[in-house]
Amino acid sequence: MEYILIFISAIFVNNIVLAQFLGICPFLGVSKKIDTSLGMSAAVAFVMTLATIVTYLVQKFVLDPNDLGYLQTIAFILVIASLVQMVEIVLKKVSPALYQALGIFLPLITTNCAVLGVAILVIQKDFDLIQSVVYAFSTAIGFGLALTVFAGMREQLELARIPKGMQGMAIVLVSAGLLSLAFMGFSGVDGGLRVLFGLD
Repeated sequence: MEYILIFISAIFVNNIVLAQFLGICPFLGVSKKIDTSLGMSAAVAFVMTLATIVTYLVQKFVLDPNDLGYLQTIAFILVIASLVQMVEIVLKKVSPALYQALGIFLPLITTNCAVLGVAILVIQKDFDLIQSVVYAFSTAIGFGLALTVFAGMREQLELARIPKGMQGMAIVLVSAGLLSLAFMGFSGVDGGLRVLFGLD
């Protein structure tokens, strides 16, 4: 039941983009078309889950035993960048079609602060490895959901008659704010579920 609560909370209640404001660059930059947002979402889900596993192991077996906790951010950035590079090389050799489909999205993930944010959050929340994987994957789904819904909104905005002063990034930011407000409707759901299932 704890895993279900982590799953629901990460997707809806504490959405990485709309509630914690991490990963805003790809959220605004890659959300013009639904196809590209789906590609980015898949790439982020894969890298975020893999990066969380590796950074968790680095934290528990390298940094903590040697009292090197102050190197966490630098170590995690290096791990994530190396991991993305490795995934890119493997995909290029193993599945050129998938590599072509992801295109520019893989290098973009290196600079996506949501990946680093999740890696640090699982340590701060003191999750075990399975909880960390569930949290990372759920967060990636939440990121993908927000990105895809927002891409759909932006495609609809292309067809709308928008006043000249609101065209461009202005209407995009207003739309993002409205989407964030919509997701605020889920606040308290995880607390209610905890009470319902007697976990509090």
